[in-house]
Parts: sequence; structure tokens; C-alpha cells
Amino acid sequence: MEKSKVYFMRDITPENLIKIYEALGINLPGKVAVKLHSGEKGNQNYIRPEFVKALIEKVGGTVVECNTAYDGERDTTEKHKKLMEDHGWAKYFDVDIMDEEGPDLVIDIPEGKVINKNYVGKNMAAYDSMLVLSHFKGHPMGGYGGSLKQLSIGCSSSFGKAYIHGAGVPENIWTAEQDKFLESMADAAYSVDKYFKGKIAYINVMCNLSVDCDCCAVAEDPCMKDIGILASLDPIAVDQACIDFVYNSDDPGRDHLVERIERQNGVHTIESASNLGFGNREYELCEI
Repeated sequence: MEKSKVYFMRDITPENLIKIYEALGINLPGKVAVKLHSGEKGNQNYIRPEFVKALIEKVGGTVVECNTAYDGERDTTEKHKKLMEDHGWAKYFDVDIMDEEGPDLVIDIPEGKVINKNYVGKNMAAYDSMLVLSHFKGHPMGGYGGSLKQLSIGCSSSFGKAYIHGAGVPENIWTAEQDKFLESMADAAYSVDKYFKGKIAYINVMCNLSVDCDCCAVAEDPCMKDIGILASLDPIAVDQACIDFVYNSDDPGRDHLVERIERQNGVHTIESASNLGFGNREYELCEI
């Protein structure tokens, strides 16, 4: 398989977000969903709306999210919408909680290794294309969070999140075998990438590099200095490149983040996604 192109810019600015998107050479058509993380109430590390405002306006995007499967300020549509207002998302953008009403949109995954269905917010059917705008960081369960997690857990409904976490058995949301959970994430990510095939782009912002996710109300402060912005049309390649930047770093906090990734076997999500064949771990890094 030919190496995928991953673009990289060291300076993390709103202007460079636009430049790196333009480098992808894609024009996202029709109604564009911008999948990002709204940030749990109390979290200090999530990317702020002011930073992404110019890019979202450029693509004419609607900010999309789905409700969580755990207690917090995003587990119901009512609370999630209030948080979207409190965090400033609704101030600047049209906001869509895609699983606000059921039934879920069910995407079949005949190629899935663990799950053969993905339950996503039904409003996803209203969009023609998607920009996956991820804050790359650690994660308590996934080891790390990037494009593949946004595609899978991020796009799934509240029920769909439990289904993925439980490796197809929602009741096992917190007790499923770890590798089966990661493989389920890869299956779900594959289904959404395929759903928007050729009309989807990925940007990972490597800033505020905490070991914890933006879903944590109480999260550790960043342990590494910011690295930059990466973008690709290949979600596997862009996540692999981010992992490589962490591993190759000489930052004093690098070992703490690596320990979190390895403790949860986070790279197995990338391995599983690669085995499904919808991307490539081999990439060409193009610094702009």
C-alpha cells in the first residue's frame, strides 16, 4: 500500500489550522459535520471554540456531538446543550447533538472483527461530509484519543458508546476485555470512515498533552509541551504519526504519557484499524 501523506505544522494557530486543511486538497461537499469534543464540565484541556472558529466557518460546518454513556454534564441532550452554551460552542456555531432523538442510525459492519453493527446518532444521515477535528491526548480507557476515537466513540450514540465499550454487549460497558474494546473501536471507526468515504478529512491538534481525555471533569494538567498540528485523509496514518511524535520526544513528561498509552495497549486500536484495511500505518510526513 502506498504511504499516506500526513501534513505537519509546528505552530499551533487558527491560521495554521486553515493552512493545513487546505494542504489536504479536499473540498468537503454539501452539509459538513465537524466532529469535535465539547469538553466535559470542569475540564481545562479541551480545545476552545475561538481557536477553531475560522476553520469551521471556512468549511461552513455544523458542530456535531453525541451524548455520553456515563454520568456527567453530557449524558442527556438537555445538559449537553447547556454545556455547549457554557463552553461557547453555541455562541459561534450551529450545534447538533446527533442522538438527540432516536432511533439510532445503525451502520452494518460485515467486515467487523468484534462488532457487526455501529449505533450512531441518527442525525448523521443529514450530512454529506465530515471534518474530524481531534485534540490528541491520553485517555484513561483507550490509552490515547485521536481521530480513530472521534470516529468511533465520538460519533456513536449514548447506547452505541456502551455497545462499543462492551464489545457488543452494552451491559459489559466497563468490564469487557480491553483488547476487544479497542478492536470494537476500530470496527466502529471503519464504519464511519466508509460511510463518508472520500468526503472526510482528519486534523489532530497536539496541544495540552494530558494523560487524561477531555471527557474527564477532573483531568491531569498537560505533562508534555505542545507538538503541533497534523492532518491527513487517512485516520490511521494521522494517529500513528501522533503516537510516533510522542515516542520520539525528549520531553521530560514523555514517559508519563507513554505509560498511559501502553498500560491500556492503546496502539492496538491502530493495529486493529490497519488490519481492516481502511488506512495505512506507513506515512510520509510533509512539514509545511
